[in-house]
Amino acid sequence: MSRPIDERHPGVADLRLPTVLAALADPARLATIRTLAAVGESPCHHLHHTAGLRISRSTFSHHQRILREAGVLHERINGPQRILSLRREDLDSCFPGLLDAILNTTDDFVGAVE
Repeated sequence: MSRPIDERHPGVADLRLPTVLAALADPARLATIRTLAAVGESPCHHLHHTAGLRISRSTFSHHQRILREAGVLHERINGPQRILSLRREDLDSCFPGLLDAILNTTDDFVGAVE
């Protein structure tokens, strides 16, 4: 096993394609990642609003955990805020082109997440 970023994030060598794909298969998580890719590092409360998700904050927190544990995003604590960022370099090094392919795919459900 590789060394994790911290105890809550998997190390780069521990990233697994099935886990990443499963995390990105949910419409709310996909919308979150697409928004994060567009706006860059963002506080989670701002990202929840910017992504236009019509889900509760507790559900959004659940989705954040799934994405973090899959190695798709990095979460850092800054006082009372949780700041989220994509682990683009890590994902690109393990799965070249995957993130770009997912981010550039169009579909009908993004933005219509309930």
